Amino acid sequence: MQIFRNPVLFLSIVLAAQPGNGIAEDHSEYIEGPFNSVHEVTEACLDCHDDAAESFMQSIHWTWGSPQDLPGDQVSAIIGKRTVLNNFCIGLESNEARCTSCHAGYGWKDEKFDFEDPLNVDCLVCHESTGTYKKFPTTAGYPVDKETEFPKGSGKLFKIPDLEKIAMSVGDSPTRSACGSCHFYGGGGNNVKHGDLDAALINPSRELDVHMGGADMTCVDCHETNDHTIAGNAMSVSTHASETLSCESCHGEEPHEKYSYYLDAHAKTLACQTCHIPTFARANPTKMSWDWSQAGDSERKIIKDENGMPDYNKKKGAFVWGKNVVPTYAWYNGDSERMLLGDEVKLDAMNTLAAPLGDKSDLQSKIHPFKVHVGKQIADKKFKYLLPTHLFNGGYWDHYDWERSVTVGAEKSNIAYSGRYTFVETEMYWEIDHMVAPKEDALMCSDCHKRTQPSRMDWHALGYKGDPRYTKGQSRTTMR
Repeated sequence: MQIFRNPVLFLSIVLAAQPGNGIAEDHSEYIEGPFNSVHEVTEACLDCHDDAAESFMQSIHWTWGSPQDLPGDQVSAIIGKRTVLNNFCIGLESNEARCTSCHAGYGWKDEKFDFEDPLNVDCLVCHESTGTYKKFPTTAGYPVDKETEFPKGSGKLFKIPDLEKIAMSVGDSPTRSACGSCHFYGGGGNNVKHGDLDAALINPSRELDVHMGGADMTCVDCHETNDHTIAGNAMSVSTHASETLSCESCHGEEPHEKYSYYLDAHAKTLACQTCHIPTFARANPTKMSWDWSQAGDSERKIIKDENGMPDYNKKKGAFVWGKNVVPTYAWYNGDSERMLLGDEVKLDAMNTLAAPLGDKSDLQSKIHPFKVHVGKQIADKKFKYLLPTHLFNGGYWDHYDWERSVTVGAEKSNIAYSGRYTFVETEMYWEIDHMVAPKEDALMCSDCHKRTQPSRMDWHALGYKGDPRYTKGQSRTTMR
């Protein structure tokens, strides 16, 4: 297990905005079409913005990783979305053309992708404001060149984009829907991965999100941008705290007006999100469990839960979904632990892929809310580490043969495969930072402090002998 700094105290992944919420500009005087390819659009953009590609290609949205020091090892490695494993779709390598449908570029289908070619940059995915520009899920970041149904039999059609019209609509500030076209759909569907990033945020009510629904804010109002570098990074894909993004940046350290003595004292120990996001997945369900070991059964009957979500998919295995989920609470000081490729796993116990660090005695720690996603995924039985898997385009989803899948995945990732595999249990913590409820819906004292009934807080897990409100010798205000 590697331990390192996270570049943000809270979830950084950029939200998005609906058409009309960004600052659109009429580029009809500058854009001359028609365009035969998306690369021609990029070329037209760079005719005026000749330095934009250079700055963008330094950003994490382009590189999907950066050289970062691993504490204790005194070495540097490329850490980021392109290198780490997760317990959703597992990993990028050997599956590029599917995963990179959310890359802000064109053509990353294998290790030969040219990261130095500015014409591979996709300007439209962030800057268009029509809401009609869509990258196709399986073509390495390109839109379709002919009308295509996907998935087959779904009736959902991807249409040829009007590149000239879309290019004329570009604006400086990305809309919520532009950011959300990728960030709402991590893990293969709406709200699957994070639990607090959902397409409902394109046009939310105040009750769902007081910032985007109540104040009509966009993602970049919080995730401020400088030369294409966007503030914030996810705990699961970063190794150092290069920047901080927090509620206090706008609201200050003592934000409360009523009952400020008690509430501001709690704010020294509790993250704002702990009280102000009482539950997550309030609009649409999120995936809470994913068991890959059950994949491949053509005869299995699929059962839908009370929210209409399926419990099984032949390609992916068994699922459990949740809606209006009470978070798991843990101390978080901005540091995280992260399992990397090649780290040893336990074959018969839970393995933590990503988790916050901190404890009650650490004055830099606060209690934060998290979604904990549990999984069961493939590992090398002899070498005792997780195995990268080839899923897409000739992989497991075509032949349902785990042996072939991990053989190719291991080769592509330059890691040895012993020829013997098993499945191990894993868990990942995901910060809950979005879908902030109105203040009247924030938690009350009695939600956490109950003399007789179970509390939403696991006080023993947080390092207390019991509820600090009723336990002798433990402060009610600072909760230390």
